[in-house]
Amino acid sequence: MSERSALERRIRAWLALFLVCLVLSGVTAFPLVTELRWANALVSNEWLQRVGDGLIRADAEYPFLLYGTDWLAFAHLVIAVFFYGVHRDPVRNIWIVEAGMVACAGIIPLALISAPVRGIPFWWSVIDMSFGVFGVIPLLILRRMIKRLEALSAGVPSTATPSTGPRATDTPSAKVPAPTPQARPQS
Repeated sequence: MSERSALERRIRAWLALFLVCLVLSGVTAFPLVTELRWANALVSNEWLQRVGDGLIRADAEYPFLLYGTDWLAFAHLVIAVFFYGVHRDPVRNIWIVEAGMVACAGIIPLALISAPVRGIPFWWSVIDMSFGVFGVIPLLILRRMIKRLEALSAGVPSTATPSTGPRATDTPSAKVPAPTPQARPQS
């Protein structure tokens, strides 16, 4: 197996790991009431009990409030779809990985600013911030591997792929002959 194909396989493996985590973190936002009932049955924690009670009450009296967490879950799934571009062409779509890194970094100021305003304990903010810290790790690894793939590809001529179609450099008609020097008349 060539170094290039081994690197592409590793990129896809790290991408799959990131996507599984992203989708799971999103999908778990749908059944919050059930999840908190389970958590409170397993762990005795005053904060979790308060959150569970609040969600149960909101679900019973104001179920439309939980619609916001449905959108949160949906947003995770939509973000995951964008990462398909990285699967198709990692070098060209490295910007998706970099945007994901920015989003992971943005979790920290959001948690530090919004949590106190909403009355969230600091230790819970640390848990929220850990999603950004742990989320950026596979993205940093992906970015490094994609940059390496780009360097490997730098000296290799482009080839057309079914997903991207032919490139201008792939067709003979795109090659313009170099101008030939014309002899100037001597005076």
